[in-house]
Amino acid sequence: MDRRTRRPAQRALTAAVLAATAVLGAAATGAAANQAAGPGSAVPPVPLRVATYNIHAGAGEDNVFDLDRTAAAIRELDADVIGLEEVDVHWGARSDYTDEARELAGRLHMRVFFAPIYDLPPATADGDRRRYGVAILSRHPLRDAENHEITRLSTQTPDPVPAPAPGFAEVTVKVRGARVHVYATHLDYRADPSVRRTQVDDMLDVLAEDSGPKVLLGDFNAEPDAPELARLWGRLTDAAPHGGKTYPATDPVKRIDLVTVSPDVTVTGTRESGTTASDHRPVVADLLLRHGGH
Repeated sequence: MDRRTRRPAQRALTAAVLAATAVLGAAATGAAANQAAGPGSAVPPVPLRVATYNIHAGAGEDNVFDLDRTAAAIRELDADVIGLEEVDVHWGARSDYTDEARELAGRLHMRVFFAPIYDLPPATADGDRRRYGVAILSRHPLRDAENHEITRLSTQTPDPVPAPAPGFAEVTVKVRGARVHVYATHLDYRADPSVRRTQVDDMLDVLAEDSGPKVLLGDFNAEPDAPELARLWGRLTDAAPHGGKTYPATDPVKRIDLVTVSPDVTVTGTRESGTTASDHRPVVADLLLRHGGH
């Protein structure tokens, strides 16, 4: 089915999901300082702090599940919008069958949209469905949300072949009169780059349907100069081209956790956190949005 014909139905479905999963928190802007407007600007740009964090299903580099520690690490980022990867929702014993998306949103007083990659039957007759994927937390209202399909190579079936599957999250966030499309992704981890290359093309097709400022967050499982990511650049910009490495969290050797933005978004600063609450380090970026995005 063509993506364009799917979107109205998807929006209706995800509106219901948002109503069920949103946690009403304070809608105040985070600690990102207001920046002065450029020369001749009629309306000052809007500051927004974003972050990406692969939370390793709530387990630290020590492989101990501790969602309180995960929440504390996210809170320290003081970000307005956070893309999370490797999020368990009633997935299994490794995360105590916890709904991590809802739990983290509640502890942090944020809204949440969860986009499962896998949605499997319950482990027990009276249990909840077992889901795993990505999520977006936001201090600001979520106007729309969609769980897009991109090409994936399943980890849940024997002898998988690349096929469309969900788990590419998109939300529209309204921030003090400005709107921005925020996407969260988790690309294939295998050494063969072919699936990641196809995933990049799929994501760009989704982004091309939207106008206005865009922020793509995620665990790309490839460094920015990897050939399979080359088509991203130009359409998007790496927010931290001189940023530190992010994986593994202790003594990292790769920069695979990225914040990327469209050309109409200004980056004023970035940093990585040294937390070991996951096996990845989170990345934070301070942005300025122009008004008039749709």
